[in-house]
Amino acid sequence: MAAIEISPTLTAAGQPDAATFAGLSGSSFAGVVNVRPDGEEGGQIDHERAALIAREAGLGYAYVPVRSETITEADIRAFQTEVAAMKGPVYAHCRSGTRVAILHVLGEVLDGRMRAEDIAPFGARLGFDLSAAKAWIDRDRTRTPRVKGFHDARTGSIQYVVWDPATHCCAIIDPVHDFDEKSGATRTTHADAILAFVAEQGLTVEWILDTHPHADHFSAAQYLKQKTGAPMAIGARVTEIQTLWRRLYNWPALETDGSQWDRLFEAGDRFKLGSLAGRVLFSPGHTLASVTYVIGDAAFVHDTIFMPDSGTARADFPGGSAKALWASIQDILALLDDTRLFTGHDYEPNGRHARWESTVGEQKASNGHLVDMTQERFIALREARDATLPMPKLILPSLQINLRGGRLPEPENDGRRYLKIPLNALPGAVW
Repeated sequence: MAAIEISPTLTAAGQPDAATFAGLSGSSFAGVVNVRPDGEEGGQIDHERAALIAREAGLGYAYVPVRSETITEADIRAFQTEVAAMKGPVYAHCRSGTRVAILHVLGEVLDGRMRAEDIAPFGARLGFDLSAAKAWIDRDRTRTPRVKGFHDARTGSIQYVVWDPATHCCAIIDPVHDFDEKSGATRTTHADAILAFVAEQGLTVEWILDTHPHADHFSAAQYLKQKTGAPMAIGARVTEIQTLWRRLYNWPALETDGSQWDRLFEAGDRFKLGSLAGRVLFSPGHTLASVTYVIGDAAFVHDTIFMPDSGTARADFPGGSAKALWASIQDILALLDDTRLFTGHDYEPNGRHARWESTVGEQKASNGHLVDMTQERFIALREARDATLPMPKLILPSLQINLRGGRLPEPENDGRRYLKIPLNALPGAVW
């Protein structure tokens, strides 16, 4: 398909070859954005080769691979970010140019610069069938609950605000308290961004929820409770993790009754989020205490299932179990196929942008750790993989904070707070 100008700063095109890339050299284009996943058809130039060719032509390059049937808001925002970062006209391509146009109009509608009813005529003028974009908008507007993800690039973590559109009551799930391990500095940048979003949307925080005590970032749950007054909750078996780590830290003062939270959820417990019903699945494996929160058609699975191209979470932390993880995954996959799954981490494999939303159906169809898998094979795969993984760099600092619901250590007599790092507490860990 010929290149078509969608806006003064964006041109949509089909798959370019090396000659097309070379022809862009010296043009008005500042860069190329590739939204086509590698391997869609034989002979396709992969994104690493395309990046090299583009840069040899003096062009910027970005890779935002999407499939029309699984586009999420994270994809739309990543596309917008990369287009804006080029600081000039952008040549964006997929197989035919249609996905580029879809991403563009979805961003325009979400940002209020275009009406949903204008999508079809806009596409018709340019020769694109954008019915998939209109269907996406119609489906998105009926989603209950509404969900906004906040990606922390430093730790690969995703935090969530989930809310009932009828009552504007919301929950904050797995918030991050920023920590720089090199300097020891702490900040509340990400938590404050969540508070700003809550205020902008006119939401009332009803819950602050942790899926488990995290081993790779500090929790901002306590900070957000101080700011909002909302109760904090976690899975009830956090007490077992507290007991285990009290021994490892030689920390007799640590309370191991879960009293740092306002509510400890048992498996099957239910809670309200505005007019919506929430329920708790017990999801051990990654940790002893991991839970999944199911609210409407959304399930927050955190470190249990990652995006389909990333597999599943490790199960080798103290108290972890690949066998338990397999059973927990089966409980999640028993949800309806169109249930949205929101993961807690994404490490941008193969150079793609950060993504965090999938569905049960997508996971069943394309997750390499789950398709045609048996329990025995999964356990062997997971344990072999885990044996090669070093411990998270923040596991020993983080758990001192997160086993207390995100409370930082109390200041000592010099006014400073200190962390205690036990040496050789995790024998056999990969360096």
